[in-house]
Amino acid sequence: MKLIRHIALTTMLTIGAFSAITYTSCNKDNCKDVVCQNGGTCNSTDGSCSCATGYEGTTCGTLSRDKFVGVYTGTETCTVGSDNYTLTLTANSDAIKLTLTNLYNEGFTATCTMTGTNTFSFTGSNTTTTTVDYSGTGTLTDNTITIAYTISGATTNTCTFTGTK
Repeated sequence: MKLIRHIALTTMLTIGAFSAITYTSCNKDNCKDVVCQNGGTCNSTDGSCSCATGYEGTTCGTLSRDKFVGVYTGTETCTVGSDNYTLTLTANSDAIKLTLTNLYNEGFTATCTMTGTNTFSFTGSNTTTTTVDYSGTGTLTDNTITIAYTISGATTNTCTFTGTK
């Protein structure tokens, strides 16, 4: 009788171990063949890449800033006045930065830092005659850019520039 119990217990333990090994081997490693670039990390749930700020795409291989580069013609509305002009965004030597020129239609230049796939922020200063400080954010939707910022110096003005490539 002891022999039958011993054989039954051994059989149950063997089946349990085999079942555990079979069950765990069925759990697929979704990130096994996924290589996320530029600091991106793989999501083990579905094998997709979560990209670092400034990058996008299936494997995070695309610079988000590249779609911003260009000349935008548009209208600016401020708390004091409005204007029509062009501004330019160019790639910076830093992969997640852009250079914005002709802000406020005064030739002001600012360095922009990507904050998301379609957004950036910036600060800048110009000391031609008096010190003028400016800071704001930009958003790109399709080919339309919206830049909201505040400029201060001799006077303070809050503006929104909306333009297209």
